[in-house]
Amino acid sequence: MKVLLMTEYPSLFLSHGAPTLLIENSPARRYLSGLGKQLGAPKAILVISAHHYSRGDSVAVTSGVAPETIYDFSGFPEALYQVTYPAPGDPEFAAQIISRLKAAGFIAVAEAKRGFDHGAWVPLHLMYPDADIPVIQISINMQQSPQWHYDLGRVLATFRHEGILIVGSGGATHNLRAFFKGEYELDAESPEWVTTFADWLSERIEAGDVPAVLDAVESGPGGHRNHPSMDHILPLFVAMGAGGEQAKGSRLHKSSTYGVLAMDAYAFSEN
Repeated sequence: MKVLLMTEYPSLFLSHGAPTLLIENSPARRYLSGLGKQLGAPKAILVISAHHYSRGDSVAVTSGVAPETIYDFSGFPEALYQVTYPAPGDPEFAAQIISRLKAAGFIAVAEAKRGFDHGAWVPLHLMYPDADIPVIQISINMQQSPQWHYDLGRVLATFRHEGILIVGSGGATHNLRAFFKGEYELDAESPEWVTTFADWLSERIEAGDVPAVLDAVESGPGGHRNHPSMDHILPLFVAMGAGGEQAKGSRLHKSSTYGVLAMDAYAFSEN
């Protein structure tokens, strides 16, 4: 595996789109395929996936030694169900994360049997195909607020100074009803309601306007239309918090797949 290039990584937000991102040629796939080489190999990767939920007031942390690859989708090409991502877990590091979260007032629980969902293994397979870097998944909580997720990221931010890469994996836009109903082609042009929201979000992120970003679904142009459910934008709030107290974001990549899925990627840091 590549030599570690830095001891402090920015936190990332990656739009993972459809599971077919892994096997279909697109600008987002090409970008992610080169991102790992740009970053170098971290000591471990923390992934906050839109497809990993916890219940009640808690946040869940995967703690198994060898998490399995979860195929949490149906009706896709058979080739996807043959892909595995056998990255190791790290129970000791998971315990450290849980301890730090509890010290900050979060209810944090270990999930020893949970594997990697496609929100984690699809982008990571493109970035780090050798699957030899320990991976820990941290859940979102659909019963908690954007501010709660931002505060979660603020606690995780300390790990960035220890050679850990923090990745929020979701979608800059994510309207599945429009995706299926519109019958868009892979390279279809995005409708105005998608580009307007995605560009507005980018402007607010790059301005460091945390309150506006946290309220994007409620107050952004077409917020509810682009995010009928909060699951795919919540990892953005965690990644933003993990960038640090005075962090601003920068859009690393801009593209779309199937018209309605903005595939934008962001980095957050205080530098």
